[in-house]
Amino acid sequence: MIICGIKITHDGGVALIDNGRLVFSVEMEKLSNNPRHRGIDDLSVVFDLLDAHGYRPGDVDRFVVDGWRKTRKLRLWGGQEVALDLAPYRRGLLDADPLRPFPGEVLDLAYTSYPHYAGHVAGAYCSSPFARTAEPSYVLCWDGAMFPFLYHYDPGTGRLESLGALFHMLGDTYHTLAQLYPPFDAPIEWPHTLALPGKIMAYIALGRPDRRAVKALAALQRAAEHAVLGDGPFPDHRLTERAGRRVLALMREGLSVPGVAPQDMIASIHAFLGRTLVDRLAERIDADRRRTGNLCLVGGCALNIKWNRDIRESGVARRVWVPPFPNDAGSALGTACCELLRASDAKYLTWDAYAGPPLEDRGIPGGWTASACSPAGLAGRLHRDGEPVLVLHGPAELGPRALGHRSVVAPAVDPAMKQRLNDVKDREDYRPVAPICLEARAPEVFSPGVPDPYMLFDHDVREPWRSRIPAICHLDGTARVQTVGAENDPTIFELLTEYERLSGIPVLCNTSANLKGSGFFPDLRSAMEWGRVPAVWSDGTLYEKR
Repeated sequence: MIICGIKITHDGGVALIDNGRLVFSVEMEKLSNNPRHRGIDDLSVVFDLLDAHGYRPGDVDRFVVDGWRKTRKLRLWGGQEVALDLAPYRRGLLDADPLRPFPGEVLDLAYTSYPHYAGHVAGAYCSSPFARTAEPSYVLCWDGAMFPFLYHYDPGTGRLESLGALFHMLGDTYHTLAQLYPPFDAPIEWPHTLALPGKIMAYIALGRPDRRAVKALAALQRAAEHAVLGDGPFPDHRLTERAGRRVLALMREGLSVPGVAPQDMIASIHAFLGRTLVDRLAERIDADRRRTGNLCLVGGCALNIKWNRDIRESGVARRVWVPPFPNDAGSALGTACCELLRASDAKYLTWDAYAGPPLEDRGIPGGWTASACSPAGLAGRLHRDGEPVLVLHGPAELGPRALGHRSVVAPAVDPAMKQRLNDVKDREDYRPVAPICLEARAPEVFSPGVPDPYMLFDHDVREPWRSRIPAICHLDGTARVQTVGAENDPTIFELLTEYERLSGIPVLCNTSANLKGSGFFPDLRSAMEWGRVPAVWSDGTLYEKR
């Protein structure tokens, strides 16, 4: 079966699955320096991407569109306007089956739409190691405009069951409450609010949770939920975004803890939400008779590396999986996986983290020289010169994290490198720079240092290494680590291996290569015209400014 998944709202994308194998998953922001979170307003991009990979529309057995509450109008060739009726954000009043499809048709093209939450859940499970071995798993989904819902999927029965909301705060709660305090108190409009959680997660290292503030937040949450929803348990038809907005509004109106510094208040909000999430998750899993030992985390809140670590270390599950595309960047792929779960024999998706768009060929601007350079040669240059190099290598990564294919890499031995890279990226000085590390050496450098190939968990930098790689140490002594083994990416593995041989250090800095406010660089010309890094390495060639 050939399935084409489409996400037309923010973080628009197109994904193609051919007999259980992911052929490509392309987010609109990663094409042509499009702005971050770009949606799809012209359906012809879907057919152009199919054609670029050797497929015709008639080859596709199922077109599947991510649900988003209402009808959307799009253009076709020649400016003709068509309307697509989409499934809701999550399953509605009468039906608890997240995988029940909503059929539709545009002109002569039949399609299926699934609820937005169903796409997150299906994408997380189908990409997981649990699907590979046909094991059941819980799936915790917490996205911006909905509550954290726990699901259970059993591949033996094919049943995806909702176990209900853990609590009744929207994923937006994190950045909405934080905006009550400097430096996040300036009003920020959609879709730029999508960038706030990452900044807040970095900023909390400046403060410490305050016990009074955490206690006040917990009391406010209980009172707000009771005022809006009454006494629980709450039926599904009460669990709406509107109810969540009212809970959040009441919390905002009542939140006042005199004497707590802004940075400590923001750290308290983070701690309160994380603690509530872990405690409620543990209660819900403990009450479920199946006691399945596997857990997937997905939705925009699964980008919170500190909460992910808290959950993994809490012991609520034996194994915890987060895909590299937990936010809406994975929704095109996820909605295609709904069809994979419901209508095909295969439940496991064969996929690769580097199934994004290949580099576009727009030529090289004048003023640059080109010379052959292996990954080992690049390691030698980094060690010798201590200067950052922009790496554009192979197809782009899936999801929002640069994993060595659209990255700026640099030695981590100089404490000034962190500020330099933040200046290059035009970012706030409190923002951390992530490390990329050889998987075999990670336990020595980081705690816990377990394999984390997608930069989705928090690790402590071990004390002996903090002075050796200061550029990747955050203010609280942590780091968002990407581990690399030979099977993850042989090119980056060779780079790190040679750099360690020369320097004794198995770590480099790694930050995304992109224009501010845009997706990853789609071609060499864009990176060179940006010009903030004087060398660009791409697939065995080093380009340098004359």
